[in-house]
Amino acid sequence: MSTKQKTLAFVGLGVMGYPMAGHLAKAGYKVRVFNRTASVAQKWVDEFGASSNFSMHESPKLAAQEADVVLMCVGNDDDVRSGGYGDIGVLGVIRGGAILVDHTTASQQLALELAGHCAAKEIGFLDAPVSGGQAGAESAALTVMVGGAQEDYQKINPILNTYAKKTELMGKVGCGQLTKMVNQICIAGLVQGLSEAINFGMNAGLNMHDVIEVISKGAAQSWQMDNRHKTMIEDKFDYG
Repeated sequence: MSTKQKTLAFVGLGVMGYPMAGHLAKAGYKVRVFNRTASVAQKWVDEFGASSNFSMHESPKLAAQEADVVLMCVGNDDDVRSGGYGDIGVLGVIRGGAILVDHTTASQQLALELAGHCAAKEIGFLDAPVSGGQAGAESAALTVMVGGAQEDYQKINPILNTYAKKTELMGKVGCGQLTKMVNQICIAGLVQGLSEAINFGMNAGLNMHDVIEVISKGAAQSWQMDNRHKTMIEDKFDYG
């Protein structure tokens, strides 16, 4: 099946999902979108051109109709369940042989739960949380950590590569979410250390704009430091 013939549904047009779905549209896929705030979905359609190729829908279920691949990128476990189950959920209409991909940073338990429901309907399932933030989503430079079957991963990897610089199958269902947990633990340690350092410098009377500017070019550099520096400028050192 060629790129232009494949129909995708994208549920969740937040700061990550909006540009991710946009990359799919630019790549030539037929994209059907749903977002809880309808005005955001309308903005997306207006940006990429309302046509038979790009359309917004009133529920996840309606967006997922006739889709070969359904992608979700929402807030948490409860949001995934709302979009997946019930009268408006995607699982009510996804046809056998299609694949459900959950990009949400959620729990391993939820991934296993969804995989069970999908297996009962002969639907493929991949838990595929992403890392890279809004900037990575906008620049198509995300990292995608995937859990699931090799066959399903190979089928949707060209789709993932429209907004990712790195994708990797980490193992069976749930391994994507476990890998993202490792990622978050690493980030938490970095942010804690950065916060301690900034607090130390402020108490010492240093100009932290200049300090961060200097050390961010040396061994202490990190993505978190660069983003914290921007926040510091915006907040004018208001850490209260």
